[in-house]
Amino acid sequence: MKFLTYIIIILLLAGANSCGSSRPDKTPATVEQAEKQLAKKEKKSAREAKKAKRKAFRIYWKSQSKEAKKSVRKNKRRQKRITRHKKK
Repeated sequence: MKFLTYIIIILLLAGANSCGSSRPDKTPATVEQAEKQLAKKEKKSAREAKKAKRKAFRIYWKSQSKEAKKSVRKNKRRQKRITRHKKK
């Protein structure tokens, strides 16, 4: 039984070494390809972050009362008027 356990552990460790980053088809050959992959990854993460931010914004304002929303709108309008009159 111990011998079989050792063989299974060895096979699992050998399988763990064949991760996706060590494959030659996934590893970029040139700097341009690597930069392209990084840019693509950054773009995807930025898109996901933007989506999460919008969702959080919607959840926050959905939980606010009608009076609070109205107050924020009024304050925003008033601040807009104040800055417009200061420019004159």
